[in-house]
Amino acid sequence: MKEYYWIIVLLCCALSGVVQAQPGNFCQDFEELTDTKPVDRERWKLCKRPYNSAWGTTDVRYSKTNVPDVDVRDRKWEGQVWRGERINALALLWTTRDCKDVGIEVSDLKGPGGDVIPASAIRTHFVRYVMTDELNKDKRGACGYRPDHTVFDSSVVADILDVKPLHDINAFHTQPVWVNIWTPADVRSGVYRGKLSFKSKEGKFAPLDIELKVSERTLPVPQEWAFWLDLWQNPYAVARYYQVPLWSAEHFEAMRPILKQLADAGQKCITTSIMHHPWGGQTEDPFESMVMRVKKLDGSWEYDYAVFDKWVEFVMSMGIDREINCYSMIPWKLSFRYYDQASDGMKFVDAKVGTPEYRDFWFPFLVDFARHLKEKGWFEITTIAMDERPMDQMQKAIALIHEAEPDFKVALAGNYHEQIEKEIADYCIASRQLFPAKVLAERRALGKKSTVYTCCSEAYPNIFTFSPPAEAAWHAWYAAAADFDGYLRWAFNSWVKDPLRDSRFRAFGAGDCYQIYPGGRSSVRFERLVEGIQDYEKVRILREELKNQPEKIQLLNETLKMFEIGRLAEEPAADMVNKAREVINGF
Repeated sequence: MKEYYWIIVLLCCALSGVVQAQPGNFCQDFEELTDTKPVDRERWKLCKRPYNSAWGTTDVRYSKTNVPDVDVRDRKWEGQVWRGERINALALLWTTRDCKDVGIEVSDLKGPGGDVIPASAIRTHFVRYVMTDELNKDKRGACGYRPDHTVFDSSVVADILDVKPLHDINAFHTQPVWVNIWTPADVRSGVYRGKLSFKSKEGKFAPLDIELKVSERTLPVPQEWAFWLDLWQNPYAVARYYQVPLWSAEHFEAMRPILKQLADAGQKCITTSIMHHPWGGQTEDPFESMVMRVKKLDGSWEYDYAVFDKWVEFVMSMGIDREINCYSMIPWKLSFRYYDQASDGMKFVDAKVGTPEYRDFWFPFLVDFARHLKEKGWFEITTIAMDERPMDQMQKAIALIHEAEPDFKVALAGNYHEQIEKEIADYCIASRQLFPAKVLAERRALGKKSTVYTCCSEAYPNIFTFSPPAEAAWHAWYAAAADFDGYLRWAFNSWVKDPLRDSRFRAFGAGDCYQIYPGGRSSVRFERLVEGIQDYEKVRILREELKNQPEKIQLLNETLKMFEIGRLAEEPAADMVNKAREVINGF
């Protein structure tokens, strides 16, 4: 039966222009699009030196073509971390002359007793600019189709953390530099100092000082974080972008840096698709079925799990192995594809949930799928997953699932429905909804997950390329405040056509479809999200550590009360996050 599957795969590849494997140039350079915003040339005339450097803040997306609003005398950056924690800083270079092949150098950070945070624990990136747009005109969100980009105000924003070691800076331009320090868990507490330096053929940028205060407390490794992170992976986007055949060695190699980024963020879930186009092809690269269904000549069904198994095993090998989410028994379009031996071709069955045709398609699959998962040892961590589906359809689907296999777990990302809550093992609700406190407690006692998500419908908080960077961290603080187990977002790497230059899409606000970039490039917003997840873990640890110190627990709880979504209309996310971080770092 496997030959049927690969015939279809090759056909799909041919139709998409992916015919032959090509060596993946995973770190290719790119040319940024032109900034559309006005330039304050008078500010440039006030620059006393041609080559300037200073510390900025990770809360601001600085203009590419304007002088940054910072004090050039800001020579020292001060940070505070737990052992094992990652912390980010942002340096700025701006120049009135062309500078070729600018490089970044960072020293070891020297601390007490001869201890050192080695330079190898510090990543530096030139922050590159990508085109973005804005919310819908009513400012209530960014859902809906956008066929004409000129209708929306577009500009370039600093978001891509590039991986190349050298970069050209044009005259009268600003270049942000991202600094990420992953503090070793075994260094002693105290103050560590070092320098960030820059080299260029044309000019000299003054070095900047780093001072990092390391706490006695230790943050666990990401795989041990309690925060339930579920960012959906799209392997099909990777195959298209790098022009490599689906599920080839080249494809998996291209996926490796993406999954490494996810694992280092504490990702728990593996995204799988068990049917053709579960979301109706709304992304640039639709999700195909990882399971091949064959209707045999005698009318019985046969299933090929080769791709599903290969994908799951690979993701698990990268350290993501807590849950397998299988989408979706209730797709956007209730049309289900299979290979028909009698006609020697692909066919579709259109069937509404609850009909005999729907049952005939799904029931035998669920029975066989449960058998296969048990053989693989994956049954206990697998969910049959759906998202944003009507409750009546969910009730019918859940009944069918449990008829086929009573112990199957179900996952749902969507509105809160009291009527089906007890049936959902992993329940993620929209950000402006809450679980009743009693329900949360009951779910936690039973080992069920209760999380929150955002998508295109939320104006704030969100993780668009035009969103304030601190909103990414704010999500995790909100999860801690509202007692959620974690956070879900529908797409981690559903790249648009030209993701390195233009984050806009034919639907949804810019950046909604992906949070990292090709070639192992992270983003400002993803790194800020990881910051927030670390803060969530610190809150969790402190709650346990300080449980017998009521005054400190009260301070912690009062701090968390800041994180109400409505408050974002009046107070920037950065202010709340920075205040709260100062509190927890002060314990």
